[in-house]
Amino acid sequence: MTRLWRRDLAHYPETGPRYAYLAIVVATTIVLYYLLYIQYAVATSIMTHYGMTFGFFILLSVVGNAVGAFASLLAGFADRWGRANLVVYGLLIAGVLVLLLPSASNKTVYLLMFAGLNVIEGIVLVATPALIRDFSPQVGRATAMGSWTMGPVIGSLIVTTVTSATLDDHTWQDELRYAGISALVVFVIALFGLRELSPRLRDQIMVSLHDRALVEARARGIDPEKEMAGHWRAMMRLDVIGPAFAISVFLLLYYGLVGNIVIYFSSTFGYTEQRANAVANWYWAATAIALIAAGLISDRLRVRKPLMLVGGVGALAGTIVFAILATHHDTGYYTFAWLFVWIAVFSGIAYAPWMAAYTETVEEHNPAATATGLAVWGWILRIVVAVSAAFVPIVVTSVTPIVEHGHEVQVAQAQAAPALAIVQAHPQIFAELGKYPPGQAPADLQARAAQEVGVPGLQTVQKAQPQLAVLKEHGPDVAKAAKDGPGQWRTWWLVAVAGQVIFIPFVFAMRGRWNPKRAREDAEAHQRAVDAELAKLSG
Repeated sequence: MTRLWRRDLAHYPETGPRYAYLAIVVATTIVLYYLLYIQYAVATSIMTHYGMTFGFFILLSVVGNAVGAFASLLAGFADRWGRANLVVYGLLIAGVLVLLLPSASNKTVYLLMFAGLNVIEGIVLVATPALIRDFSPQVGRATAMGSWTMGPVIGSLIVTTVTSATLDDHTWQDELRYAGISALVVFVIALFGLRELSPRLRDQIMVSLHDRALVEARARGIDPEKEMAGHWRAMMRLDVIGPAFAISVFLLLYYGLVGNIVIYFSSTFGYTEQRANAVANWYWAATAIALIAAGLISDRLRVRKPLMLVGGVGALAGTIVFAILATHHDTGYYTFAWLFVWIAVFSGIAYAPWMAAYTETVEEHNPAATATGLAVWGWILRIVVAVSAAFVPIVVTSVTPIVEHGHEVQVAQAQAAPALAIVQAHPQIFAELGKYPPGQAPADLQARAAQEVGVPGLQTVQKAQPQLAVLKEHGPDVAKAAKDGPGQWRTWWLVAVAGQVIFIPFVFAMRGRWNPKRAREDAEAHQRAVDAELAKLSG
């Protein structure tokens, strides 16, 4: 039973167990983001069920990311407490919360439970990449981090794939329950299978597996408490904070799509929830493939910065094209699909090497403070996402009337179509009738209307009064929003473009070589130094 709590490994694991631990961490990350992102895939259904305004739904994201940011800071203490138990039992709590979400009695309760889910996400956001770093030497780090980054990407892909395939025949509550059950299955696997390095092992830099014997030999002389001294202060550096902010704003497009892709395509292009999720599948699938490919290439060349730069510039170019097409109502489904593939591929090329370079930069300052450095990144990332979510309804004001009344106006328009045709055919008489409450017009006016329009026509208009009232109250606002929406969304996508521009100069602030030849020479020199120290120790 103690194995369910005491998870420290006294020795660095062999290849098989090490890959198993890495796989469990990746699976945990995937299912956690499945839990988190499923809300956005069924956003319109949740809003309708609880009578949420668009502003209140945005509040879910703002509050969730804000509390998640401070939970990420708390997870910085994983350098003292360990990582594995935070991941295992955090996943259990998250799965139970999502299973309970469909039974939330009102929107306020839903908000509080969703905030709790984000607390867990903020903690696991730090603990899981820390575990990935612990089990992956620097040679191989980009591939490992690319695999970890597939967590949110494949989580998003699972969300859109499952909902686009099942939402026609199932409710939004069912979609949340599927996610919750999957989390409990992975929890059981992690409960019995996940381990972590002891502090003495993880508090060292491991360049390659060749260092294993030296790392274990050095571990006997390491005092973890001493190594942790000043760990927060060690992370308050430009090459840690700057790149953390830069990658956070680089991901504005990604988080904009996660939170708003259904709302964007439904309000601007009239897509159903299923069709919007289907076009998103292209983005998530391409990102997942690009992350692994970029990680493999980066580790093979032993450089990070060239790929980060190429990926950043390529994603920037694709996002500019996307922002331009955002105002074109005739842009086709497959145009968006292939454009998403372009952006996703270059984003993956940038991001997997960035994660490797960031952890290596943190290690250079203090390898015992890896979780602390990742906590700084997690805090900045969540604050940026919370602020950006708060500004979406401010920049894209058209979303609120379309989300809140667009469907109502569309239904009223269809139901009142015969009545509207009659009114438009006799505008003058109905303009006079409209000056009076229904049924209270003067008798002579009613008689003239009956003669001019006909009794059946008047009866048709009278039956459609509720729908005509809806069109009168909300129709102009919805029509104006439909006209203004594409331009406003383009403004928001240009904000994402600005974030990608900011990312590029911070590539130069991070650790690592630009030249693959120099990087190989560094690795060879390190290997000789390790061999010499091992020889000295054995002597």
